[in-house]
Amino acid sequence: MKVIVDQSKCVASGQCVLSAPEVFDQREEDGIVVLLTETPPENLADEVRQAAALCPARVIWVTDETAAGHGDQGEGQ
Repeated sequence: MKVIVDQSKCVASGQCVLSAPEVFDQREEDGIVVLLTETPPENLADEVRQAAALCPARVIWVTDETAAGHGDQGEGQ
């Protein structure tokens, strides 16, 4: 699993942090999303996908990578 965020379009709602605090944080000065780990452990997959689904600005993308590194399945928005 790989996570990508677009900070430039983040609206600082904090839903990602509430869903997966091990993966997302927010900047102190403006609340913009901070990605703590681009490749979270598989046991956090459900939380990360929920964060992507709940993001009102749709700035979180989750891709599932196979062992060969192919077969991306874009999830999130």
